[in-house]
Amino acid sequence: MGTTSARITGIACAVLFTCAALLPVHAQQEDGLKLGVLNDLSGAFADLGGKGSIIAAQMAIDDFGGSVLGKPITLVSADSQNKPDIASGIARRWFDVDKVDAILDPVPSSVALGLQELVRERKKMMIIASSGLADLTGKHCSGTTFQWAYDTSVLAKGTAATVAKSGLKNWYFLTADVAFGHSLANESKAVVTANGGKIVGEARHPYLTSDFSSFLLQAQAAQADVIALANSGTDTTNSIKQAIEFGVTSGKARLVAMLAFVTDIKSLGLERSQGLLLTESFYWDLTDETRAWSKRFAERSGGAMPSMAHAAIYSGTTHYLKAIAAAATKDAEVVAEKMRATPINDFMIQNGQARKDGRIVHDFYLFEVKAPAESKGPWDLYKLVRRIPAAEVTPPEGSTGCKL
Repeated sequence: MGTTSARITGIACAVLFTCAALLPVHAQQEDGLKLGVLNDLSGAFADLGGKGSIIAAQMAIDDFGGSVLGKPITLVSADSQNKPDIASGIARRWFDVDKVDAILDPVPSSVALGLQELVRERKKMMIIASSGLADLTGKHCSGTTFQWAYDTSVLAKGTAATVAKSGLKNWYFLTADVAFGHSLANESKAVVTANGGKIVGEARHPYLTSDFSSFLLQAQAAQADVIALANSGTDTTNSIKQAIEFGVTSGKARLVAMLAFVTDIKSLGLERSQGLLLTESFYWDLTDETRAWSKRFAERSGGAMPSMAHAAIYSGTTHYLKAIAAAATKDAEVVAEKMRATPINDFMIQNGQARKDGRIVHDFYLFEVKAPAESKGPWDLYKLVRRIPAAEVTPPEGSTGCKL
């Protein structure tokens, strides 16, 4: 009788799926939310995102209470190794086997771009922080992907416009020979020429190279007013170091980093980087709110202050969790609509708005790197030049090539 009863119970469970008490624990928890940080944990972009993005995501989860819709929130992570094929393989396993609901901080832009189609197919969420290719919210946009921190268009309109308007007219570009570098250079060139400047040359260097000598000498020979670095990560820091070593900046040429993170400046040191202008969406020492959050982050990161990517992961993850709670579902398309309908207000972004193309509309900041004598501490690196209103750097909706 007991055996017959067990068989009947088993059949009922298989057919009706109503016997949760008899299912394995992992099956009971499948309806919980699972987030995955898929970024560079060991290479050229590890400092600006890396483990710091894992810390930021976990802070967001903890501050939200660790659960949503009555189910636990789980965080997993993996190293993309900066390779689109490896990242795509991990993402497929996460989506199809591990039931991950959202990917956070895919980097570099080639990885983020490679994941876009998969995110669309699986109807999952992706929040981008470290990657800045404008096409991610342009012709390659996805209705469930958001680019939270910055993009190449904003950087050009912030930094390049300011330098061009200052009277430095002849520009030479040192460009990473990948889609991100091309986008950053092209966006910047357009801004320079619109402000009366002239492009006198460009050298495209291999992605993640260590030797910039020949490219810097070409730039020096062009007698440019500005040598603009359209690259990122260790390409940026290495090109700055070598430009100083070769005396490229000892003449009239001004070195301009079109993208640099606070972690890059910390790595370079103020002696090398003083006077650099750069555009960011966050700096730890801007307000009482940024300082308070950054202090909490530093307590978990061994004293390191957060980059704008770290702040963006916290901000984006928190907004995502709030939208899930408000929508009463974790369906990515429904949640994305709720994210767009809800203003963003936190320590990083004030009165921000998520658009259909995935762009986050918010203010930016133009900073100048301090001289060593101006710094009062190991992370006291920037002085604010000006706040850049969102309207000044945000392309009109519908103009980016997004077909959503």
